[in-house]
Amino acid sequence: MNPNDADFPVFPFTALVGQEALQQALVLAAIDPALGGVLVSGPRGTAKSTAARALAELLPEGRLVTLPLGASEEQLIGTLDIQSALRDGGVTFSPGLLAKAHLGVLYVDEVNLLPNPLVDQLLDVAASGVNVIERDGISHRHEARFVLIGTMNPEEGELRPQLLDRFGLAVELNNCFDASVRQRIVRARLAFDMDAEAFCARHADAQSALAERIHAARAVLFALDPDDAVHARVSALCIAAHVDGLRADLVMLRAARALAAFEGANNVQTLHVDRVADAVLKHRRREADASQGEAPQQPAPRDNGSTNESDWGYMPPEPAGTAKVKQVRPLAAKKA
Repeated sequence: MNPNDADFPVFPFTALVGQEALQQALVLAAIDPALGGVLVSGPRGTAKSTAARALAELLPEGRLVTLPLGASEEQLIGTLDIQSALRDGGVTFSPGLLAKAHLGVLYVDEVNLLPNPLVDQLLDVAASGVNVIERDGISHRHEARFVLIGTMNPEEGELRPQLLDRFGLAVELNNCFDASVRQRIVRARLAFDMDAEAFCARHADAQSALAERIHAARAVLFALDPDDAVHARVSALCIAAHVDGLRADLVMLRAARALAAFEGANNVQTLHVDRVADAVLKHRRREADASQGEAPQQPAPRDNGSTNESDWGYMPPEPAGTAKVKQVRPLAAKKA
């Protein structure tokens, strides 16, 4: 479904109710897709797919591409015609979903049920903005800059920690038990279902203003340079959360910069850092280690001195206590 198709009106992004954290994360990812996408977790019926389609409506291309659960690697990255390359000396490339999502939104529902290698490849391209296809010594690359939105229901399984860390931002949605908010959500949805065209017209000005703000933020994004105080705040938050590696620091700085650009600030401030910190750290925070007040220990290296993914959870051998054991002579020896 194309969000721009008049036969299929899209619920306006600015009309979403009670989804402020999700809206902020999606807007930041739209301003700077290099953040690595947004992981949205929550139960059924919390407007995850509605928000993804609504964001695509705000982007210039207005393109929403959905990655199905049964997709193959070739469907995702595209294919190369090796025979024509050998015969004619030119590479014939058939684009995949990554190429089709360029400048739009790539939506992956139930991302936790996709094969891990496919998710890993998807996240690589989302962060780099370039898709590389290699077959039998022949390679082809193309731009693939899109806003990645992955959704999941935690009850149906979790993502491995290594893949969780690759998502730039994460938002956790919960069932709403505030009666007034539920009523506002239901009223908005019923109004949209009864007359989508009129409903969208009422939000047209707000939609246009938001799209312009995103475009303007993109234009000034790289002119904003965080100062030492901002770097110090980011480091302090990431250390306190006991995150692995430095990806959290980089994402937090980029997200704070995108927020500052969106709000028209002249520079990135620590208040911008504080407002994006939860989305950056939610899926990276190591609660067990933080509760003990100790830095997490790294896996001990194997005999060859290297540490790899298979070493996860490995613990070095420790000396066991010893005690003298009284030797008991055989019964026959005692009789003798």
